[in-house]
Amino acid sequence: MKAALLQMTSGIDPAANARTLVEGIEKARTGGAAMLFTPEMSGLLDRDRDRAAGSLVHEDEDRVLASVRDAAAKHGIWVHLGSLAVLREDGRLANRGYVIDDSGAIRARYDKMHLFDVDLPSGESWRESNSYAPGERAVTVATPLGVLGLAICYDLRFPDLFRSLSDAGATILAVPAAFTRPTGAAHWHVLLRARAIEAAAFVIAAAQTGVHEDGRATYGHSLVADPWGELLLDMGEGAGLGFAEIDSARTEAARARVPVLAHRRVIPPVEAL
Repeated sequence: MKAALLQMTSGIDPAANARTLVEGIEKARTGGAAMLFTPEMSGLLDRDRDRAAGSLVHEDEDRVLASVRDAAAKHGIWVHLGSLAVLREDGRLANRGYVIDDSGAIRARYDKMHLFDVDLPSGESWRESNSYAPGERAVTVATPLGVLGLAICYDLRFPDLFRSLSDAGATILAVPAAFTRPTGAAHWHVLLRARAIEAAAFVIAAAQTGVHEDGRATYGHSLVADPWGELLLDMGEGAGLGFAEIDSARTEAARARVPVLAHRRVIPPVEAL
């Protein structure tokens, strides 16, 4: 079956981002995709907290989410809405991804577990934990493409999460992202291919790209890696829509050639000598 990836340059206006998402949903369905994947923070990308505050609402009030659900139902396509910033009941924010089916129903939610608190050599400084609460559970969900394991951006650096997802039956791993350019150039491709190889699973990574209204720059290169680690799609730096075939026979072949899942063992505590 065919997957579509929407590479975006999300800005500070949720309504404008929602229009891009709805247009992408229509084009994905017209292009024959069974499911569309969008980046992290598809609905709003704004590092100015005061300016962004007015757009941060509870899930049931989020107009971007409502627009995507309506468009998914209208066009009869599943959507992995990579993530939105939504208010939790405790008043903190969640970086939350959604899997929406072709009737517009929410089939799964996942809150980003690993928060990006780093100082980069480029001078960029990020403290997600100042605003966001970490998620507390890993999530898989059945989709037309197969069992999908959910992750978001910085989660990519923590292979234990992906082992848990593939142990739970995931044959596809979704990694929506807004990678910085320095970390993207250094690690994006190698980490995504490694996660695919380790799990013998497809990896679908829809990404933000370009220079955004809030001044940040993201790496792009939305991609699909197959279970052998081969790249089926790399969208480069331009915003737009890409397609890739997700063939379960590739998963079966990779797992037959090197049966890594069958060979996994529970690692006992380290004996320090």
